[in-house]
Amino acid sequence: MSGVPWGETRLVQGNEAVALGALAAGIDFFAGYPITPSTEVAEILAREMPLTGGKWIQMEDEIASVSAIIGASLAGARVLTATSGPGFSLMQEGLGYACMTEVPIVIVNVMRAGPSTGLPTQVSQGDVMQARWGTHGDHPVIALAPCSVEECFNLSIRAFNLAESFRTPVILLPDEIIGHMRERFTFPKQDELQVLPLSEPNVPVEWYEHYHQTASGVSPMARFGRGYRFHVTGLTHDVHGFPTRRIDEVVPKMNRLKQKITRRLDDLEQNEIHGVDESSVVVFAYGSVFRSAMAARDILAKKKKKIGVFRPVTIWPFPDRTVKEKLDNKDVIVVCELNQGQLIHEVERLTSDSVRVVPMQRYDGYGITPEQIVSKVMEVS
Repeated sequence: MSGVPWGETRLVQGNEAVALGALAAGIDFFAGYPITPSTEVAEILAREMPLTGGKWIQMEDEIASVSAIIGASLAGARVLTATSGPGFSLMQEGLGYACMTEVPIVIVNVMRAGPSTGLPTQVSQGDVMQARWGTHGDHPVIALAPCSVEECFNLSIRAFNLAESFRTPVILLPDEIIGHMRERFTFPKQDELQVLPLSEPNVPVEWYEHYHQTASGVSPMARFGRGYRFHVTGLTHDVHGFPTRRIDEVVPKMNRLKQKITRRLDDLEQNEIHGVDESSVVVFAYGSVFRSAMAARDILAKKKKKIGVFRPVTIWPFPDRTVKEKLDNKDVIVVCELNQGQLIHEVERLTSDSVRVVPMQRYDGYGITPEQIVSKVMEVS
C-alpha cells in the first residue's frame, strides 16, 4: 500500500484508519515512541510519510514526542503523535504548554487498561478524565471518541481541522478494541474531503500580534521562518507572546482560552442518538461499548422492550445542553463504561434526582457484551 486508497473498499484496522486519516489530512510531521496498543499508527506512518515528503522521527520518550510536534507545528507543519495511557500521562505538561501557547497539535491516545503499566494489550476507557483534567490550570480541551474504523479515519481528519480552526490541541480517544478491530471500509474520493488549510496572517509583518483578539477568539497563526516576529512561552503572556503579570492582560488571555471553545460549542458537539425520545430507559455509551449497546437494543426489541441509546462522539467539551434536554426526563439511564465510573458523573451532574442513573462498569481488560447490557436493562427497568 502507498498513500490513501481513495475510493477503494478494503478491510482496514482502526489504527491503520487513523494513520490513513492523518495522511488524508496532509500530515507533515510525526514524532512518537512505540507503545501498545497504538504502535500501528506510528508503523504505518513511518512507511508512508517518507513517500510524500513528510518527516517521521522516533523520539526517546513521550515527553520528547509531544515537545517535538509542538515545535514542528510552530514551524508550519501539520503534526501528530500517537500513544496510550502511560505515554499520555507523560505528555500532560506538553499538552498544557500547547494549550497555553495555542499551538495546533493532534494526539491519538489508544486507551488500554491501567493504572501504570496495567494490561498493555487489553481494553479500557480509563483515560477519559485524564484527557479533560490531566494538565494543571484552567483550560478547556477537545476530545473525540470513535466507535468504528470509518470514524477512526473521519475523526482523524476532523481532529486536524479542529486543531487548526481553534488553535488548540485535539485528542483522539479510540479504545483498544476500536484501534485493533478490522472492518470493511470504502474510502471517500479525495475531492469529497474538506481539509482546512493552515491559517496565515493577513496583516503586514509590523502589525502582527500572535494572540490578537478576534470575534472568534482565534487569530490567524504565523509560523516561524516567514518574517513574522513573536514570542512563545508557557508563561501567561500578552498579545505578542511576552510574559505578563498585568491583570488587564492575564484575565483576557485566560478568558479567551476558554471562550474560543465555549462560544462555538455548536461547531464541536457531535452525538449519535437512537430512539431516545420514545424511550423511558436509555443506555449511555461511547467507543466500542456503543456497538454493544446498539446490539443490545436490537435484542431487547425482539423481547418487546424498547430502549434508547445516547452516544457522545465529542467527549469534551461534554454535550451538557443535549444531555440535559434529552435525558433529564427519563426513568432510568444505564451508563456503560470500561472503567470504574468517569462519564457517569457528568450524566449525574446534568440530570435531576428523579432520574435513576445506573452504572454498568467493566475494568478487567475485556469489553462489555450486548448480553451483559441486556441483563442490566432487564434488571433495572
